[in-house]
Amino acid sequence: MRDTLPLLDLTGFPALKRHTLDTLQVNLGYMCNMKCVHCHVAAGPHRTEMMDDANLALIPAVLQARALSTLDLTGGAPEMHPRFREVVMAARQLGVHVIDRCNLTILYEPGHETLAEFLAEQQVEVVASLPCYELENVDRQRGKGTFNKSIAALQRLNQLGYGQPGSGLVLNLVYNPQGPTLPPEQKGLEAAYRQELLAHFDIRFNHLFALANMPIKRFGDYLITKRQFHDYLRLLKDNFSADNLANLMCRNLVSVDWQGYLYDCDFNQQLALRLPSATDEDARPHLRDLLHRDLAGQPIRVAEHCYGCTAGQGSSCGGALRDESSAS
Repeated sequence: MRDTLPLLDLTGFPALKRHTLDTLQVNLGYMCNMKCVHCHVAAGPHRTEMMDDANLALIPAVLQARALSTLDLTGGAPEMHPRFREVVMAARQLGVHVIDRCNLTILYEPGHETLAEFLAEQQVEVVASLPCYELENVDRQRGKGTFNKSIAALQRLNQLGYGQPGSGLVLNLVYNPQGPTLPPEQKGLEAAYRQELLAHFDIRFNHLFALANMPIKRFGDYLITKRQFHDYLRLLKDNFSADNLANLMCRNLVSVDWQGYLYDCDFNQQLALRLPSATDEDARPHLRDLLHRDLAGQPIRVAEHCYGCTAGQGSSCGGALRDESSAS
């Protein structure tokens, strides 16, 4: 596994500045019960990085100090952190909306038998990875047996009210391409997912997020092995759309790693491109700094991988940035 990948000299990405911060995205650790090919974190069962108690205690303090509306929990499998439920409950007590980026199979891991019920009780939004509605494609990308477990998990979440009209329990799915291609138009793909999952498995969900794969960590290594790394970066740049710049997730989100350090996004975190300091070029901004620092108006650190968020219909933690079907 490489920490630094050979990027092309794709100069000219526009300078960006932050808007008002509203979302704290926290990576609780890189441990995961899965080892997916497209994982930009290179998470897996043998990763041991976990956020410590001191940094965990800062999460609700920062949410309150900055009056943030959303806590976005990710990993690895964030649920594998032993204090995951405590973090969720602390945020919900503050009236903060919580998102759990869930791989679905975690619901069937030992020790997590009541996880689905907990998420429903706390009204946590579930954003679940399901890169296809066909068994062969999902198992090829995420491991043998993943599809059937994922379907069972979605049915269980549906039974608890997730994705059901009027329940208030939000279930969103995530699509990633199988290889070095851009995702298809999100609206049409969502309709296909909805039809197939309802017809074959009686599964309902709220929205589908179509995300581009980022050429970093495990997926970046895969591209290098296949001699497709530079071609994929060129594809991303050639499909750059300035229309996506205004809605990029880094405008109002800050990413926190398992040690509490801050980054403009989860991808910058994995490339160790730390959040720029307002006063000291060598400083490493930390979660505790948000107790007294406002990020609005600060510059965003950009690099070649940023073309992944701006190519085509755009890509963010909330899916496409614009409706490509109506774009000229």
